[in-house]
Amino acid sequence: MADTAHTSPPPDRTASPQRSAVRSLLRVWPFARPVRVRLFTAAFVGVLASCIGLVIPLVLKWMVDGPVAERDQGGVWLGGAYLLLLGVAEALLFGLRRRLVARPLAGVEAAMRDALYRHLQRLPVAFHDRWSSGQLLSRGTTDLHLVRLFLAFPLTFLLVNATTILVGAVLLLAQRWSLGLVLLAPVVPLMVLCSVFEAKYGRAARRTQDQLGDLTTVVEESVLGIRIIKGFGRHRSQARAFRELTHALRTSELRKARLLAWILGFNTTLPEIAIGGALVLGTLQVADGVLSAGTLVAFLSTALALRWPVESIGFLLAMGNEAATASDRYFEVMDVPAMEEHPKKPAPKEPAAQPPASAGPGSGGLVFSGVEFRYPDAPPDSPPLLKDITLYIRPGETMALVGATGSGKTTLTALVPRLYDPTAGRISLDGRDLATLGRDEVRALVAVAFEEPTLFSATVAENVLMGGEHAQESDLRRALAVAQAEGFVGALPEGSATQVGEQGLSLSGGQRQRLALARAVVGRPRFLILDDPLSALDVHTEAQVEAALRRVLATTTALVVAHRPSTVLLADRVALLSGGRIAAVGTHQQLLRDNPEYTTLMSGEGEAAR
Repeated sequence: MADTAHTSPPPDRTASPQRSAVRSLLRVWPFARPVRVRLFTAAFVGVLASCIGLVIPLVLKWMVDGPVAERDQGGVWLGGAYLLLLGVAEALLFGLRRRLVARPLAGVEAAMRDALYRHLQRLPVAFHDRWSSGQLLSRGTTDLHLVRLFLAFPLTFLLVNATTILVGAVLLLAQRWSLGLVLLAPVVPLMVLCSVFEAKYGRAARRTQDQLGDLTTVVEESVLGIRIIKGFGRHRSQARAFRELTHALRTSELRKARLLAWILGFNTTLPEIAIGGALVLGTLQVADGVLSAGTLVAFLSTALALRWPVESIGFLLAMGNEAATASDRYFEVMDVPAMEEHPKKPAPKEPAAQPPASAGPGSGGLVFSGVEFRYPDAPPDSPPLLKDITLYIRPGETMALVGATGSGKTTLTALVPRLYDPTAGRISLDGRDLATLGRDEVRALVAVAFEEPTLFSATVAENVLMGGEHAQESDLRRALAVAQAEGFVGALPEGSATQVGEQGLSLSGGQRQRLALARAVVGRPRFLILDDPLSALDVHTEAQVEAALRRVLATTTALVVAHRPSTVLLADRVALLSGGRIAAVGTHQQLLRDNPEYTTLMSGEGEAAR
């Protein structure tokens, strides 16, 4: 468990900055670029199909004013054949449009999800300290699904329907400009209403998607913490928290539904009123002989063909705003700067950090030189957690790090594998500035075993071999032997090929800790960081692990966080961390004799350790 209780507020979701839905959606374009030919082709096919639909009223006009008026049965059958062909062509084109976009857009969604996953692996630990897993999961699943749906349907139909409305308006005005003006009268009020709707719906969509992320977090935590919930009888309080979140989500969804019903009602009612007015006016003009019946039929057929494009505006805007919000949420994560993969060039004028004079110039090992650290989201005026840490661990030496709870031991060890970077000062590995090493190189040199072992839903072997990129079966057996884990691993149903389950909950705490220790030593690291690696072991197993671990520590440079003398005795020297500083360095016996604080920390077990 970390020594410091580090918490920070979640990302601010209360502010509602003015944002452009179009600009948000354009950010998806780099992912869609590889399938742009198919997207443009699908849009062209959709426009062509829509224009074919607008030809049908012209055929009707020819039929009514020609064959029907002249009682020409052959002409009527010919017109019917034309209408059938046009209908079949329109249906086939719309089917082709769907086929063109289905598979490519699934690939776009997969590419965005893959990019998000890779980026999450490269983000600093400080980011994961702030963000809940449910929010990240919802961005990688629900949000990307909304983006794909928008690319597949609303994006194309916004273009198709806009073209249809424009071409249809030209045809209406060309056939009878006075009736066309009547039908186009609702355009301005509809544009104003759609603008208001878009702003309100965008905020409602953001609220809903954030609440869905919170709900995902609660579900995930309830599943992973089911033993705690059952053990403390907290199922009712958890269920109450779940109901409150689902109620809030339901309220937000209903608000979205009301907004959508409101805009759909206006988008339906105003055009219907306009069509009714045009029908009355057109009928009077036909009766007066100034307008042919065929023209009126064609005019009304064109108007009816424009009903769906107009009525669908609200629905398409809603989906577009949900996709824009999903895009914003996705890029909120993608825009966070990742940890630098490439080494920095050392400052030319600043001398390289040297170990203390007693260590000898040019010595290797692990060196902390004036290291200072505060968490990235800590208030600027707050004191640093670690201050002026200066410590030298000789090559091949094991240094125990001892301190009271909250003194920053775990934080200090996290700086070595670059889970965090120092605020000031520098750390050197074998004389090389840690900041000038690529992260892959650092991870190859440094191995870590945390106090809280994390196992993955994989086999025992896969979990252990994760600690060494090129580790072989022989390395696996050696690591299990060092961690005194070969006994219980061999007793598992399928040995090292046994699936340990999510979080390794099918194993005991001591078994998980031993596998985590095996993972740390399997790659024969140059530097080994152990955060109280034996805390969950019984006395007998601890003694066995210590005996094997001594052989490993003899071949590496190690920093071991220790809370009890039995672990301290594995080290050559001990460093006392107090008040964010290294207060004393010496052997266990020296510190027991000369340092009251250290004696207090070791009290209770100090005599046995002697």
